Amino acid sequence: MTLSRRSMLLALGACALAPRGFAAARPGLYDCEGCEAVAERDPAGLGSVVKLAADKEPGERMKLTGRALLPGGAPAEGVVVYAHHTDATGLYSRGGSETMWSRRHGLLRGWAKTGADGVYVFDTIKPAPYPDMTMPAHVHLFIGEPGRRAYWIDDVVFAGEYGVDAAYRARMENRGGDGIVSLTRESGIWHALRDIALEPHA
Repeated sequence: MTLSRRSMLLALGACALAPRGFAAARPGLYDCEGCEAVAERDPAGLGSVVKLAADKEPGERMKLTGRALLPGGAPAEGVVVYAHHTDATGLYSRGGSETMWSRRHGLLRGWAKTGADGVYVFDTIKPAPYPDMTMPAHVHLFIGEPGRRAYWIDDVVFAGEYGVDAAYRARMENRGGDGIVSLTRESGIWHALRDIALEPHA
């Protein structure tokens, strides 16, 4: 008994998967509200260190840094990391009129591009939770790899702080690796380390 071509393809569903040796893309990888903001700046003009919050911005100073990493752990060069977060009152405040995303994401947003070491740095303030306390304090991160569509990864949240509990951890998808970071403090500045495991693409 012979199988039809359609039956063979159904039976050999692996034919529709990624080639041998490559991971398949995560379902819904590009389902991303706000990813358009990644492309609002020309990557050619971006550096790896960005002052996201001015010195006079109210709040506790924080440096968010890490490396963008290829599968296998090698550093990834030329990756745009777009970040935005609330201010010290928990609001996305004082957005500009440049684009829809500049209005919606507020003043505290910026773009970094990794160098050969894969490192990005945002010099900013520590965000506050939303005023209605429906979310822990967090930093949104969106990723733009060269020649790829942009996507979002798990928010940066702070271990041991409001809302970062077992239930929150259970909901995490680990997009781009673990987004729960442990803050350290040095010379009055909070330091957060969030490495980014780049996602496989279709």
